[in-house]
Amino acid sequence: MDELIIHIRTIRRQVRRSPVFSLTDFAMHETTPPVKAAKTPNSSDAAPEAALDEAERYRAPALDKGLDILELLSEQKDGLTRAEIMKALGRNASEIYRMLERLVARQYVVRSAGGDRYSLSLKLFALAHRHPPMNRFITAALPVMQAFADEAEQSVHLTVYDRGNLLVIAQVDGPGTWGLSIRLGSRVGLIDTASGQVMLAFQSEAERSRMLAEHTKVKGEIALDHVALASTFSAIRAHGHLRKDSAQTFGVTDVTFPILGPSGHAVAALTTPYMRRIDEYVAPSLDDVTAMLAAAAVKLSMHEDPRPHPAPEASAAD
Repeated sequence: MDELIIHIRTIRRQVRRSPVFSLTDFAMHETTPPVKAAKTPNSSDAAPEAALDEAERYRAPALDKGLDILELLSEQKDGLTRAEIMKALGRNASEIYRMLERLVARQYVVRSAGGDRYSLSLKLFALAHRHPPMNRFITAALPVMQAFADEAEQSVHLTVYDRGNLLVIAQVDGPGTWGLSIRLGSRVGLIDTASGQVMLAFQSEAERSRMLAEHTKVKGEIALDHVALASTFSAIRAHGHLRKDSAQTFGVTDVTFPILGPSGHAVAALTTPYMRRIDEYVAPSLDDVTAMLAAAAVKLSMHEDPRPHPAPEASAAD
């Protein structure tokens, strides 16, 4: 009996000293089958994960629903019913109901007097004007315009639509001793200028009609019929920009590109009144300047136009 006790103690002492096994390990060794090594994923297994679209990876569905509603209502003059919102967005009743209730509670959306229609409140307008968007736009545009003017050796100006015509909100002179520039704050004609025609060309049909209805002639503006304008707009959209002889100044070629907003419509027009040097100094050509202005417009746009711009020489308008 004493020998058996000593023998058991010896086994326990040896097991305790073992760096690999414990008593529990000893028992498991008899009852648990060996575990196979995990398969190491190869590059082809990891490929789908690496290919995940970044936008989808960081989706926030609830936020997306709210933003979809706001964007939809921003295009509706008279608001929409809940059923119309559901149909337009392809969402079910409970999703839309909960989101609308939150937007109403936060005062981004208001109900009509009858309670059956929803429209945007002025809260977004108020928020935007805490940090005026026009000032931010100009601040972002000026360095791009200055870089263009230095490289192209031409002046450049930025216009936006304002009460039936265009307003020059930013302007940069070329680096040379002479050149043509448009005075900051000037009102530019909507119908016969390259800036105005590009602005009109990149609008929805309804918005273009509204702009034309609000239009009032500026001093010296040339009248154009609607058939000619429609043809011009189609050509501009096909080329992505406009390059034409100035209708205001002899010897000047106006080159204009749209600055596109998120929806793909023009929020501004970027124009250089190109003047060709005739002395011995070799300045950038009209084609080179057109390409430089295209690059500047892309930097300022908030929408990536999928259509490639044609070679400059193919885009000149009559």
